[in-house]
Amino acid sequence: MNPVREQKIRSVIRQSQPDLTVILENIFDPLNISAVLRSCDAVGIREVFVLYTKKYLDKRGLVLGKKTSAGTFKWIDVYVFEDMEECFRRVRQRYQRILATGLGDRSHSLYELDLTVPTALLFGNEDEGVSVEAQALSDGNFAIPQVGFAESLNISVACAITLFEARRQRAQQGFYDSKSKFSAEEQEQLFERWKTMLKEKSHFQQQAIQVSKDSADLLPVFVQRDPAAERTQIRPSPLTKFEL
Repeated sequence: MNPVREQKIRSVIRQSQPDLTVILENIFDPLNISAVLRSCDAVGIREVFVLYTKKYLDKRGLVLGKKTSAGTFKWIDVYVFEDMEECFRRVRQRYQRILATGLGDRSHSLYELDLTVPTALLFGNEDEGVSVEAQALSDGNFAIPQVGFAESLNISVACAITLFEARRQRAQQGFYDSKSKFSAEEQEQLFERWKTMLKEKSHFQQQAIQVSKDSADLLPVFVQRDPAAERTQIRPSPLTKFEL
């Protein structure tokens, strides 16, 4: 690996935000998922949770290609769930709270939130938004203030606005500069994981991981993956086919 490439990778790792994530519920447009992944990578998110509970989405066979995801998928662990409660359980093991987009009496403005604490941000699908069931499992709601006639934003746009507000707040706290969220040891571990992936072009590390109640605990993003074990968690024909 040439020094310039190594320096870039180490810089990305140092500025990563392992206590910030996104949950996508029943998103059916692959371009929206691709755009969300690009925004996640841009602010340093290293894992994303994708939830599918709508049966009509089973046959869509969503595909993300190199051009639409801009190659960001291999730098982000994507976990796919079909069971909502299991998805929320797994997320809560790693994050302090889950906040969902949505209008209502208990919704807060995005700009009133403290996004410097461990947070999972939930975005619903293009037609219906976050489901009633997912709202009930969340710890709170937030909305992006708008003054026009449109009642909502495209999901990828809403996600980008929210994530960059989180980035602004975290940058003020020095989390992109002097206060890395990873310890020096964790940074080195993630560097070795990515270096192995680039060296061996490990395709299994560029696929979404199907998670069920019987799946093993999710590994921290900086931990090296076992190729054999990883492949067993990916179904031959998953609901969502991520392809680089």
